[in-house]
Amino acid sequence: MKTLKYTIIKGSEQYNEYCNKLEELVSIDEEQYEDEIELLILLIEKYDNENAFFEKLNPIETIKSLMKDHKIKAKELAEILDLSTGTVSKILNYQKGLSKETIRKLASHFKMQQEAFNRSYKLINPVNRLYKNASLMNTEKDINTINYSRVYNY
Repeated sequence: MKTLKYTIIKGSEQYNEYCNKLEELVSIDEEQYEDEIELLILLIEKYDNENAFFEKLNPIETIKSLMKDHKIKAKELAEILDLSTGTVSKILNYQKGLSKETIRKLASHFKMQQEAFNRSYKLINPVNRLYKNASLMNTEKDINTINYSRVYNY
C-alpha cells in the first residue's frame, strides 16, 4: 500500500512543516506544483478553522506570535508589508490600525485567512488618553479643543 505524501494535520509541528512546504513550493514554481499547493492550502485552512488560535488573539497579538514563530523582526515585516519601520512600530504598539492592503499582505505572506487580521481591537493614542470611551481612541483629536468638562463628566 502506498503511503500518502500529506495527511490531515494533527498538530502544530505538522502544521508548521506544511506551511513551510507550501511557502517553498510557491516560491519555486506555482504552476508545476499547482495540485500539491492546493492540497496543502486545503489542509492548512482546515487546521486553521478547527484550531482557530487567532480567534483568542487580537490581530496585533497574532502578528507578534507569527513574527516570533517565523523569526521575523519588525524591520523584515516592514519590507514584507512595504511600510516604513515607523509605521510597523506604530501598528505593533497599537497606535495605528491595519489597512485593508496591509491585512491582505499579512494574510498572503503567512498563508492565513484575512479574518485573522481583520477584527476590531483598541488603538492607543497618547493624544486621546483623556477620553473614557475607548471607541473614541481610534480617531485623532486636537488636544487644544478638548472640552474637559465632557471628558471628566463635570
